[in-house]
Amino acid sequence: MNGAREVEVVVIGAGQAGLAAAYHLRRTGFEPDRDFVVLDHSPGPGGAWQFRWPSLTFGKVHGMHALPGMELTDADPARPSAEVVREYFDRYERAFDLRVRRPVDVRAVREGVGGRLLVETSAGDWSTRALINATGTWDRPFWPRLPGQETFRGRQLHTAQYAGPEEFAGQRVLVVGGGASGTQHLLELAPYAAGTVWVTRRPPVFREGPFDQEAGRAAVALVEDRVRQGLPPRSVVSVTGLPLNDAIRQGLADGVLDRQPMFDRITPEGVEWRDGRRAAVDVILWATGFRAALDHLAPLRLREPGGGIRVEGTRAVTDPRVHLVGYGPSASTIGANRAGRAAVRDIRRLPAEEQVAA
Repeated sequence: MNGAREVEVVVIGAGQAGLAAAYHLRRTGFEPDRDFVVLDHSPGPGGAWQFRWPSLTFGKVHGMHALPGMELTDADPARPSAEVVREYFDRYERAFDLRVRRPVDVRAVREGVGGRLLVETSAGDWSTRALINATGTWDRPFWPRLPGQETFRGRQLHTAQYAGPEEFAGQRVLVVGGGASGTQHLLELAPYAAGTVWVTRRPPVFREGPFDQEAGRAAVALVEDRVRQGLPPRSVVSVTGLPLNDAIRQGLADGVLDRQPMFDRITPEGVEWRDGRRAAVDVILWATGFRAALDHLAPLRLREPGGGIRVEGTRAVTDPRVHLVGYGPSASTIGANRAGRAAVRDIRRLPAEEQVAA
């Protein structure tokens, strides 16, 4: 604890949720460096967007909501989303003087002195009254484990490592995953690869028509219920289904999106199913999603037996000093904005002694 700098609030992460929280801290009178600090481990602005593959242009992005207080205008839909969002977040941080510190790795958050939290980082320690955790999921790609996986002679990679379709020219590629990334990969790979196979655990659900407010609220409620139960959250996208747009329709018509059930084992040459069917492939691309990056919170013992952190609003139920934004029901861009605002309102409402005693 000796040498720890004291602030009222530490924000971990400078993606959509973290910047929204920092904005609302500024709006309600908190001064950066004096009252709060934003710590981000990425090399520059842009959150997880800065790591997206170049072929994911801004026009292909589903539902990118503007940060509070500054619209994203005149973005070229043909430019890579990584470039567009990185520049937008950079302008935002400078416009509101958020003074994000980076690159800073948060190693652990543990009980401090006097009811405060101690945040241990690669750039020193901070003592704080409240913590806003906005670390997202990009740092924790989920890799399923299947029999024979270590025997595969080809290449295995995750969406987090995908750099575009060109490097797969002439190769047979197996894509695993039924989300938006999986379908985007398949549609991009089709003109380059020697062949593609699409595998998912559950049959994909395609959504026709507009996704209205009522459907959105219902989807968020499903994710929120899991979080209340202390279960690991599913993404909001996972319960909304895939939008049946023109590109998806064409992929279905062309046979590119011909979904196969999950295989049972991996062989040196590819994969096989229990019924004896086999697919020989050169590459397995795991578009299997991400998990919340929360290992640094382990010393606080927030996890429930079900594996998740129980949250009411944005507060961790077992430690109300900790607010999780961009987690579970707030994992969309608009949800992250709202959660950042809600967390700041909650922190301002409770005096320090009530935070500790709650």
